[in-house]
Amino acid sequence: MTAPLTPPPRVVVIGAGIVGCSLADELTARGWTDVTVLDQGPLPAPGGSTSHAPGLVFRTSPSKTLSDFAGYTIEKFRSLEVDGLPCFNPVGGLELATTEERWAELHRRAGYAASWGIRGELVSAERCKELWPLLDARKVLGGFHTPDDGLARAVLACRAQMARAEERGARFLGRHTVTGIERDGGRVTAVVTDRGTFPADHVVSAAGFWGPVIGRMAGVDVPLLPLAHQYARTGPLPELEGVNDPRTEASRPILRFQDRDLYFREHTDRIGIGSYAHRPLPVDPFTVPAYDEAPVMPSSYPFTPEDFAPSWEDCRWLLPALADGDIEQGFNGVFSFTPDGMPVLGESRALRGFWLAEAVWVTHSAGVARAVAEWMVDGRPATDVHGCDLTRFEDAQRSPAYVAERAAQQFVEVYDVLHPLQPMERPRPLRVSPFHAREQELGAYFLEGGGWERPHWYEANAPLAEELELPERDAWSARHWSPIAAAEARATREKVALYDMAPLRRLEVTGPGALAFLQRMTTNNLAKKPGAVTYTLLLDESGGVRSDLTVARLAPDRFQIGANSRADEDWLLRHAPDDVRIRDITSGTCCIGVWGPLARDLVQPLTRDDFSHQGFGYFRARETYLGHVPVTAMRLSYVGELGWELYTSADLGLRLWDTLWEAGQELGVVAAGRSAFNSLRLEKGYRSWGHDMTAEHTPYEAGLGFAVRMDKGDFRGRAALERAGEPRRRLTALLLDDPAAVVLGKEPVFLDGAPAGYVTSASYGYTLGRCVAYAWLPPLAAGTQVHVEYIGEKVPATVAEEPLFDPQMHRIRR
Repeated sequence: MTAPLTPPPRVVVIGAGIVGCSLADELTARGWTDVTVLDQGPLPAPGGSTSHAPGLVFRTSPSKTLSDFAGYTIEKFRSLEVDGLPCFNPVGGLELATTEERWAELHRRAGYAASWGIRGELVSAERCKELWPLLDARKVLGGFHTPDDGLARAVLACRAQMARAEERGARFLGRHTVTGIERDGGRVTAVVTDRGTFPADHVVSAAGFWGPVIGRMAGVDVPLLPLAHQYARTGPLPELEGVNDPRTEASRPILRFQDRDLYFREHTDRIGIGSYAHRPLPVDPFTVPAYDEAPVMPSSYPFTPEDFAPSWEDCRWLLPALADGDIEQGFNGVFSFTPDGMPVLGESRALRGFWLAEAVWVTHSAGVARAVAEWMVDGRPATDVHGCDLTRFEDAQRSPAYVAERAAQQFVEVYDVLHPLQPMERPRPLRVSPFHAREQELGAYFLEGGGWERPHWYEANAPLAEELELPERDAWSARHWSPIAAAEARATREKVALYDMAPLRRLEVTGPGALAFLQRMTTNNLAKKPGAVTYTLLLDESGGVRSDLTVARLAPDRFQIGANSRADEDWLLRHAPDDVRIRDITSGTCCIGVWGPLARDLVQPLTRDDFSHQGFGYFRARETYLGHVPVTAMRLSYVGELGWELYTSADLGLRLWDTLWEAGQELGVVAAGRSAFNSLRLEKGYRSWGHDMTAEHTPYEAGLGFAVRMDKGDFRGRAALERAGEPRRRLTALLLDDPAAVVLGKEPVFLDGAPAGYVTSASYGYTLGRCVAYAWLPPLAAGTQVHVEYIGEKVPATVAEEPLFDPQMHRIRR
């Protein structure tokens, strides 16, 4: 007899906007056909953000993930139509520069486009005028034209995908207000509405700005803030009479005037204008009126002309045809912002089976839906989503006050020119290491990451930089940089330096099953005696690098892990058996990196234990005392020099710093920051997860095959690695040929005149006298000539052998 087929899981999607409809289509296309989509409003336009969205879809972004999402949205919507009407109008996009700063930014954006495989070109003011005849070309320096971008008709796209999903078995129910989420044993079991209860194995919150409301019902935090955004339409313009087909509404590119926080699109003979130039207008999602109680729809708030008045003057300045026109109608439309401007995606560990697909704009909707559907059905999305993972925010970044302040700032900065290292201004300081007071005394220049204050260099070291001869930097690469970083790098290479490593995430894994569990979860062999430290990888089932870890076996059943993010802890907790305990010890501990040729001279007099090379070998750990301070010392180095990572409890951190600082004075010890650290680690070729590699890459592509032990037994991702063929791309070391040239990351790399890949990490190598860049490229022989495009200039570079510095590892192993 034939075995009965397993019925597909029961899925309830909350929200029938563009994300919910796209997700139903993607799930049913993958065989999960028992899908119910609920919404409190009438279908197909239930009154959320989708119902009023102007439909702009721009692919180019500093985020490769968002660009991929937008690219799939365009690809999918171009294939859809309803009643003969297309769901996407590929009018293209045109971004304008009216200042030199913006013109340079458009060159950088053209670089992102080339890196991510997007068609685009920088064009003259005259060409901008040809593309948009209503422009005053005298006000424009140039533009960036992306011919494949365009306008999504979001409600039509919802209808098209609803129809396809319904044909496969999905159902869409309007006028169903969700009132509760049922659960049992830590798993979701049903969605309760005012019109009945719907059993579910999986529930997806795609509720848009109502996400926090649904999240509260489920006991799951949803860190987003709804904000109102102004959108206005002019009256009929004589210049547009007869220009556009009413069925498609527009024929000219979407126009973005980012210098004034404005965008424009055609509505047949009218122009629609969106503005981010006004004050943030937050909306409490718990007080948004129901559909039948809203004057227009829940997501449409009354227009506030006083907020729009300055923008209207800017519109008329750029588009003289508006001089005698007026605003015929307008509204303040509500949509979602997060503290970092990225979506919130993934399954909650607190309530298994409860998924978030929130803070998603129409631009990225179909791409997000595909990724979430892959995640649910296959266990992983094909696109790297670590920047969207719901676990990415630290506890200190999830307070309502933090979310409100940072999300409002994201609104303000939508069209701002932002440097890759741009620090947020508020709320700071939030998280500080135990050494913070000493760092302030040394004049630390702090940037921020994960809520932590992170020193990048110290003004106290300025005299050490006076004797250095360094190439001049352009204004962009000189921002958030100092020549002091070069002095700190030199001091690390020649003497000894202290590095604040407190923000490094630390996990403690204990229990009788700890070793077996970590062996199954990671790639390297951890079955070593206590005192061993091992570099290893977390893979997903497809062999992609989820993270890299440093695992110290401190006792038979106790391990300390150096990890990257909260997602690592979440991943391990999801798979841990009952006899394993995992605890985040980051906040209760701290770490100082002591590195340099004189590192042993500094620490050995402070302890009775043998810190010689023979007595304390490389990649070993020991619990000991330095002075009065109990420490866990690990002989590791991510700067390519002799040294140790020294861990202690947070309450003793300041005493540890002072002990090391005092002992190091006669050795010329300095405090060094992350700017020097990044330069030194790139000279050694040490990878940074999330920058140099992600789950989209295998260990062999990333040059990390040495951390994979296929002979140790089974581990997660092993089967995929066995099936993998020769890598078609590799993380490749480049040296820029010009000693004065600098790149920062994400720039396109050209081979034989054509884009071939992109830079992941880059920094000036002060020891080498060249800028070092790592890039994803096809396999290339050392010595191959390439070009890196930096703000419109093609900079020659050469593929280099790794590691670039101390290939025999003499400096670390001495």
